Amino acid sequence: MIVRMGLSKKLPGLSTAEFRRHWREVHGPLAAKMPGLRAYHRNHIVDKTQLAIDHDRGNWDLDGISELWFDDLASMDRAIASDAYPPTVADSPRLIAATTVIVAEQTVVVPRADSPLIKRISILERRKGMSRDEFRTEWLGKHAAMVADFPLLAGYTQNLVIGRGQAPGIDDDTGEPPLDGIVEMWFRNQQDLCAAFRSPAADTSQAHALHFLETITAFLVEPHVVI
Repeated sequence: MIVRMGLSKKLPGLSTAEFRRHWREVHGPLAAKMPGLRAYHRNHIVDKTQLAIDHDRGNWDLDGISELWFDDLASMDRAIASDAYPPTVADSPRLIAATTVIVAEQTVVVPRADSPLIKRISILERRKGMSRDEFRTEWLGKHAAMVADFPLLAGYTQNLVIGRGQAPGIDDDTGEPPLDGIVEMWFRNQQDLCAAFRSPAADTSQAHALHFLETITAFLVEPHVVI
């Protein structure tokens, strides 16, 4: 299964409440009509600080992140080619000023617990001069095992970017958005999150991150299930 994510910045004149209402009542239901869509979640951003990590932050300034799951790339392409997709595109300028669309291969490292949870999403940019294959090896291999050792962790998923669209910031060398992976982490509360990132396991993973990550841009989000 693959996931298509939209990293969005709301219109400047739109309040947070208006943005969320339009996404919930208008835009979300339009996108949900796409054929072959297996699941669709909205992630409203509620905190834009690094929150317990010490790493350079990227230039991403977002208000929402959508996630749409399809069985494979062919299923996603059919959905985009369907009659259900153009109304979603036409509605986007009514609430979104800028958006970046990525397609990712998803790996669940630690299955998400069933109890009420908070969610953190982080956008990763690989170190300058590092190839995508090298990034993949470091992140999906060594780093995944390190993060899985965090205490109080209630879920951990890696999304390896395999397709990219236009972004608010552009990597001058490649003309592509400066992102290579998206992390999803769940905790039972913010206290658990902060305690996990103060642990020896976190010290190990963050030391390793310095060797292969240029920036980490973290957001605390409020997830909503559409489908």
